[in-house]
Amino acid sequence: MSSTTSCSSIMAANSLAVFPSYPSRHRKTPSSSQLRLSNRRIPTSSQFSARLSSVKEYSLPTYRIRIVNTPGKQKILGGARKSLTRIDQLPEHVRKISCFQRQRKFQLKRWMPPVFLDKSTFPLMNCRVEKPISVPQAAAGPDEPHVVSSTWPDTVLEKTDVGLWDSETNEDLEIFLNSPLITHPKLHRGQLKNGLRYLILPNKVPANRFEAHMEVHVGSIDEEEDEQGIAHMIEHVAFLGSKKREKLLGTGARSNAYTDFHHTVFHIHSPTSTKDSDCDLLPSVLDALNEIAFHPKFLASRVEKERRAILSELQMMNTIEYRVDCQLLQHLHSENKLSKRFPIGLEDQIKKWDTDKIRKFHERWYFPANATLYIVGNIDNISKTVRQIEDVFEKSHSEPKTPTTNTSNAFGAMASFLVPKFSGAALVGNLPNEKLHASMDKEKTTGIDRQIVRPPVEHNWSFPGVVLNNKLPQIFQHELIQNFSVNMFCKIPVDRVRTYLDLRNVLMKRIFLSALHFRINTRYKSSNPPFTSIELDHSDSGREGCTVTTLTVTAEPQNWQSAIKVAVQEVRRLKEFGVTRGELVRYMDALIKDSEQLAAMIDSVPSVDNLDFIMESDALHHTIMDQRQGHESLVAVAETVSLEDVNLTGSKVLEFITEFGKSGAPCASAIVACVPKKVHMEGLDDAKFEIHPHEIIDAITAGLCEPIEAEPELEVPKELITSSQLEEMKLQRQPSFIPVKHDVDSVKVIDQESGIIQRRLSNEIPINYRITQNEARGGVMRIIVGGGRATETSESKGAVVVGVRTLSEGGRVGTFSREQVELFCVNNLINCSLESTEEFIYMEFRFTLRDNGMRAAFQLLHMVLEHSVWLEDAFDRARQLYLSYYRSIPKSLERSTAHKLMAAMLNGDERFMEPTPESLQKLTMTSVKDAVMNQFTGNNMEVSIAGDFTEAEIESCILDYLGTVTAAGSTPDPQIIDPIVFRPFPSDIHFQQVFLKDTDERACAYIAGPAPNRWGFDAEGRDLFHIIGNNSLSQEKQNNQQRNIRDHPLFFGIALGLLAEIINSRLFTTVRDSLGLTYDVSFELSLFDRLSLGWYVVSVTSTPAKVYKAVDACKNVLRGLHSNKLAQRELDRAKRTLLMRHEAETKSNAYWLGLVAHLQSSAVPRKDVSCIKDLTSLYEAATIEDIYLAYEHLKVDDKSLFSCVGVAGAEAGEETNTPEVEELNIDSQGIIPTGRGRSTMTRPTT
Repeated sequence: MSSTTSCSSIMAANSLAVFPSYPSRHRKTPSSSQLRLSNRRIPTSSQFSARLSSVKEYSLPTYRIRIVNTPGKQKILGGARKSLTRIDQLPEHVRKISCFQRQRKFQLKRWMPPVFLDKSTFPLMNCRVEKPISVPQAAAGPDEPHVVSSTWPDTVLEKTDVGLWDSETNEDLEIFLNSPLITHPKLHRGQLKNGLRYLILPNKVPANRFEAHMEVHVGSIDEEEDEQGIAHMIEHVAFLGSKKREKLLGTGARSNAYTDFHHTVFHIHSPTSTKDSDCDLLPSVLDALNEIAFHPKFLASRVEKERRAILSELQMMNTIEYRVDCQLLQHLHSENKLSKRFPIGLEDQIKKWDTDKIRKFHERWYFPANATLYIVGNIDNISKTVRQIEDVFEKSHSEPKTPTTNTSNAFGAMASFLVPKFSGAALVGNLPNEKLHASMDKEKTTGIDRQIVRPPVEHNWSFPGVVLNNKLPQIFQHELIQNFSVNMFCKIPVDRVRTYLDLRNVLMKRIFLSALHFRINTRYKSSNPPFTSIELDHSDSGREGCTVTTLTVTAEPQNWQSAIKVAVQEVRRLKEFGVTRGELVRYMDALIKDSEQLAAMIDSVPSVDNLDFIMESDALHHTIMDQRQGHESLVAVAETVSLEDVNLTGSKVLEFITEFGKSGAPCASAIVACVPKKVHMEGLDDAKFEIHPHEIIDAITAGLCEPIEAEPELEVPKELITSSQLEEMKLQRQPSFIPVKHDVDSVKVIDQESGIIQRRLSNEIPINYRITQNEARGGVMRIIVGGGRATETSESKGAVVVGVRTLSEGGRVGTFSREQVELFCVNNLINCSLESTEEFIYMEFRFTLRDNGMRAAFQLLHMVLEHSVWLEDAFDRARQLYLSYYRSIPKSLERSTAHKLMAAMLNGDERFMEPTPESLQKLTMTSVKDAVMNQFTGNNMEVSIAGDFTEAEIESCILDYLGTVTAAGSTPDPQIIDPIVFRPFPSDIHFQQVFLKDTDERACAYIAGPAPNRWGFDAEGRDLFHIIGNNSLSQEKQNNQQRNIRDHPLFFGIALGLLAEIINSRLFTTVRDSLGLTYDVSFELSLFDRLSLGWYVVSVTSTPAKVYKAVDACKNVLRGLHSNKLAQRELDRAKRTLLMRHEAETKSNAYWLGLVAHLQSSAVPRKDVSCIKDLTSLYEAATIEDIYLAYEHLKVDDKSLFSCVGVAGAEAGEETNTPEVEELNIDSQGIIPTGRGRSTMTRPTT
């Protein structure tokens, strides 16, 4: 599931993908703390993200606005749109606590020209009306082909006010807009006699699998004063103590659980049947959920295990980001219990509870009438599924065993959205608050009734004319905060989206806020903008029970006042002058195109995405529709929208900012500033950072007084290369296809089994492509350039990574400005990213084939390759961003510990870490440009494409726009890459420590060592295939199948991937479950393709008292595979996990790009099509002996293994002057994520 995720019951870090998985918007979960520090991502200096949430996630092409009950974790970085796992507005660690935790991957944010990505399942809907409005007809039934007429009438663009309705049809317009949205045609709802609600949605992707989620309507808000954290404790004990869940482990099922303010959710992702038989697994899954939710065994041994795990988790998650999020929530909701009840609980209470107290809380809240079951997946027979639900759950008790008193720990204003919907009782929940209490008094005091209708959580709404307790801005100051940030909040009730009028309001707000996003993102391109980021978020939150609008401004401490002024000035400009006619047409058109693409993809939406959306919409009582209905409704509503209405509706969202301090205006619910205690002064010692509440008010007021002017219209190019220019290029360069291999005459190599086609252009650029139907009329293209940071020399440290960042910061091509390029992407639904790794530079383009979108993407790629513009101010910004990021390392326990470990293991090789301030200072515009562009040569590039196109369509684009790229130079000689070596033994830094002064105690550790690369080469340059091939004894014992797998070029990739799964399972079982030394431990392999080395990393979090024992236990697991022999069941489980993952990922175009990457690369000579075709059979054929063969080349001995322990706390502060801190010479503030929901999130472990 997106925010908390579904994950394997056995802790398994995102183990080795056999082929490289380049960062992409389809990667739902970051891998665990992978120590590849050169790939950090940092925010652009002009970051701005405006997200709107109300019904479902929708997107405009350069940027995604979410219209879900909760906002998505979606940032636009330099116009970038990056699809990450969706999270609720509440900070993940505050609102959701999961049984399994993954650490966040430290990365710099990647740049993309803004593209309003969408992989939404947002279902809008259609309705028939009498008057002549273009409302497409609803499909005849759920099984009809999903074909819709999606053309937006040209008159919409031509009419002066855009809307199609005139005064004579006002009455009909009102009738239409107040018409209800039609519900999802395939969604089945029901309720058992004991009160359990269930929702079932058939969904065919992924095939032969389903999601089953049991949501119990109880969370931390329901806890009494002495029960803080007990709901989370029950989640752990019930989930991990279930024997029936454990029986599913051998079936390929994955499971997890989480707790938030109002819910505890247990979820299982399972095959529909077992692999070896046709046995239906749904009854077993339901039986497991029934035991977990309603019949857990509270064994004292399990309670103690989970008590230790939760205490470790509490310390692990207590990062500065988490503490900032807690401060924001405490002040935003100071009038109610949301500010006091965080799901993780209180340490002193967690230590005290006995099994009796835990059991009593469970008896009070965990019963069928207080729960909802969601099933989404490959379910063919609804009636059979309903019978199976009845057979399992109707035996469970319908009422709480222990009656409970009617206390104030209620669901709150959102009670009616979040509790079960019973006949009679549900009507009470829909009444206004006054009637709600009156109705409750009349109800009989049965246990069930007291749970269904709970006293509301009171909110102080920011309504016009309502005077709130005007508190001064609150200031949270801490040593570990690097940047200044301020948040202005406004709270209003959630508007349910049930009619076309509701949907119209959502649409207009989206258009309005999209314009604000783009303006701020593109206006400030100077070398030193006053802010780091400006973010406006308008979103519904079922977790908080309100709609919250938040203006977040982040800046370097010395620039905070100017940053606030700019933010307020831009918000005021939009409010006063509104969006322009061109902006309205542009964003409306983008929305229509995007929704059309979604409607076409209706049959390829994964079950987990559909389920996630249904759960959230159901909680808020929004109408649930499918993608086809959503598109039809959007088209219908768009015809009613006028420029005046958009500006009027949108401006109301901003009034708490633009009318700040005026009588009768909406008041801000809270203003919270999070600031450092000290600020770096150039050439001086750090100075104390002074700030006062009245200064914040003065800065806001000053921004309201700044002069403003109306936004000018911007000319947007329809094409970057005209037809005449294209014909001229083709005439000059004569593009053609040449033989794929120099020793073979064939100019087109087709593998029928895999569907992969290989081509090579006359300028030596190799092409791999595959036609898929994974995303209807959509595609993705990736160009990989060999070299990456490995080509940096001692004189050019950081040149490649800063150069790539410079290119993306500038965003200009040819004669087109960055603004024009970004709007070109908006109009054509193009999402572009550019990034560097240790081995490669790559660009990725996502596109639609509608309206020549693929040709537009190829035009942009051609312009980047041929006519990129390098700007000095972009170079200055890129360098400053990496400087700030480097200086912030000592403020983070995890990053400083990881940095110290990598510096030790790789002998200080800066190519695998962030460039130092000294290295950054030496760089020039010329040096970074040369470092990047010298790698862009014809035979050093490879282009891979996957999508729903025809051969004629794709090959026409390839010849026209890649074939006309100038052939340049030859591939850089691999020998010029400086050797990469691991620090030799003996060394006094094989074990190190980092101490960080902090008010709270925390600890983490990393263990790392050498491994081979993906193709069997090690750091010493040895070809391991020669070593295993010369072992005559092993050859005698091998059968033909074993010889075949060990001769296969992918042998080490396969065997090490399986080994990683097994080690992860053992780490969880031993270090976490048996010894209770950690909450989170994971093993991850980093295997390279071009470089002849790799490494592994074990990440573990713990307490200062236990972390050293945890490190020793992890080392024992790593070294214990000989003393504790592998069992066949361990290998079988690892095979099932990786095969299942492979099968699911093949439905993704981005995954196919990873599969076909390097097929024609001379730097990766061992890869060919057989590596893709044989993948499944190689997994199946692998034996325990094969795993041990690979294990022998994983260096885990004392001479090879490096470890570093990081400890934070008040006592640790006495030792902060460590050699690392002195060596880093850190003396400045950096960047941290800020704002509600930005803290470290709960991650899946698969």
